[in-house]
Order: sequence, then C-alpha cells, then structure tokens
Amino acid sequence: MSLVIKEISSKKEIIEFIKFPDKLYLGNNYYIPAIHTNELQTLSFDKNPAFEFCRARYWLATKNGVIVGRVAGIINNKYNKKNNIKYARFGWLDFIDDEEVLKILLQTVEKWAINEQMEYIHGPLGFSSFDPSGILIEGFNEMPTSFAHYNFPYYSTLIEKLGYKKEIDWVEYNVKVPKSVPEKFIQGADSIKKRYKLHSAILKKKEDLLKYADDIFKLLNIEYADIYAFSELTKEQIEQLKKQFIAILKPEFVSIVLNSTNKVVGFGITIPSLSKAKQKIKGELFPFGILRIMYALRKNDTVDTLLIAIQKEYQNKGVNGLIFNEIMSAFIKNGITNLESTRELENNNKVKNLWNKFEYRQNKRVRCYKKYCNE
Repeated sequence: MSLVIKEISSKKEIIEFIKFPDKLYLGNNYYIPAIHTNELQTLSFDKNPAFEFCRARYWLATKNGVIVGRVAGIINNKYNKKNNIKYARFGWLDFIDDEEVLKILLQTVEKWAINEQMEYIHGPLGFSSFDPSGILIEGFNEMPTSFAHYNFPYYSTLIEKLGYKKEIDWVEYNVKVPKSVPEKFIQGADSIKKRYKLHSAILKKKEDLLKYADDIFKLLNIEYADIYAFSELTKEQIEQLKKQFIAILKPEFVSIVLNSTNKVVGFGITIPSLSKAKQKIKGELFPFGILRIMYALRKNDTVDTLLIAIQKEYQNKGVNGLIFNEIMSAFIKNGITNLESTRELENNNKVKNLWNKFEYRQNKRVRCYKKYCNE
C-alpha cells in the first residue's frame, strides 16, 4: 500500500492526530506529551477563540494503514492584515524518519496555501504565541520546558532538504539559582524603586493574581505587538488563557511591578517545572494525572520562565532586574536550584544581559523555517 495523506475533521481523527507523537516518541527520555484535553480544545473549531480570525486544516499521513505523520495548515488573517503579508503557517508537524512522508505533508499544506492565495509558508507555528512553535536544532539531550515540543534531530535535516530556510531562531538558557541574592542586586532594586516611584504588588493568593490579570494581558498585547509571529490576543483568548494558567501559577513565583498610581508597568511570571510530571501522566489529567501536576507545583527544584513584559517607558531602566531580584528571592526560599528560560529570540540581548548576572549556559536552539509557496 502506498503513502496516503488524508484531511481529517472528526473528533476520533483529531484524537489520533493528537496522540500520534506519543507513539512516535515512545521510550524517549526527553519527549513531553501534551495534555490531550488541552490539545483537543486548541484544535476544535468551536472551542478555540482564535478561529474568529484563523483558518485551519489538519492532515494525517499513513503507510500500510499506520499513521506516519501529521501536520496542520493555519492562516492567521489578523496577523497577515496587520503586517500586510500573505503567509500560511504549518504547525503540529511530526513524522517518522522518512523524507517522502515529510514531503507529502508539507506539499499538501503548500498546495492549500496557494489555493488560499498565500505567497509564503512558515513554521512550525500555531494559532497564537501560546501554541508550540519551532523545530529543535540544538539541545536534544536537554529536558524541554513545560510547554515546549521536543523533536528528533532528523526534523531539521529533512525540512532543509525540501528547500525551507531559516526565518528566525529562539534560544533557551539554563540558569543556576544562587544560594543568596547578591547584595548589589538588592541595593540596585531598592534604588530603582525609589528613583522611578515603583513598588511590587502584594501577591499572597491566586485571587491577588487575577486582580491584575487584565492589566497584564493589556501590557502584553502592547509590548509584544512587534514580536515575531505575535498577534493581539482577543478578550475571548485572554479569558481562556486565564482559566488555563491560573491553576498552575504560584503567587510567590510571580512579580508584578506597579507605578505610583498602582498601574502595572512590568511583570515576570515563572512556574514550577511540569516537564517530568507531564511525562509521567502521558497526556491524561484524569483520574490521577492532576495529582502528579499538583505535587510538581508543591515540590520542585526547577522553574520555567513563562512571560515577562515591561512598559516601554520603563525599559532599559533596570525594571527586569527588579522583577528577577524579587523572584530569585522566592526561589531561594523554596529550594529552587535551576531556572529554565522559555524561548527567547536570539537577538533579545536585554534578557541575555539579565542572565549574565548569574551562572548560566545556552542549552537549546529552536528554529522557524520559511519558504516561498511556488518554489
């Protein structure tokens, strides 16, 4: 039987699409299964608010009746309109080590993109910046962060054979948490607070976080507006993200900086690493997976950065140092020894300069690719 590709739409097929990587990476020490219910929500046309401005198709490739690859094609109309471009995205790309399988997957997305009057295709990208993105090209023996997607080394080799070129790289860092916050760091934070009349929000419980949630996302939409592949989050997306993330946030691992009128001018959000817990639960929260997640939130020696944003007026004034001075103090009190940064654009020197104050190493590199549709 020859290689076959099929567009899918039924719930049963979508679940097969979601679970394919679990089989592909069975036994791999670094693969982290996505939470199946979350994936189903993201890929469902009636549950993901991004479909207000996105179009998408999903395909599975089979050989002799066995699934050997998957891919999604996405067009983010809002992102294209804002940037005056005609780009399609490919995402949720997984495949066996076979160039023909990858070829049929990407050519199918390319043909769809051309039919939709698109000029370029790039990815892997999702509907929003909160979806998995990029192909790992360095760091195959490193544990991914909680929401990152792992892939085998052959991914980049085969995709480049098909004419795809680098569009952008992200890098990630492992940062060693010091045994104590350096005195000059503390003094610098105090000085910044006084000079710019800033103070930190008091965060003792999750309700305190929710009080600032809308202002945080408002700031995020403004300061991330020009970041690669970002499209402004709608009210509906924000409400969904609040529900998804509030359960896993620890107030002591979040820093919110306020000005003299109590307006949010900066924030940093980190979470206890869920990577190992997610490996153990194999994508299923219920009936017992949720208990593993809760345990990881309570007892852990590693944290992941999730988000950081600073109002333009306060950038380059040491506010990022103020944020991490506060968070690092909480890490030390809670026995955290390692911080894993989530993906940062390779040219983001502001964050890199922050890590320079600690013992750190770059441990991963992730790439997005681009191709002209008619090549």
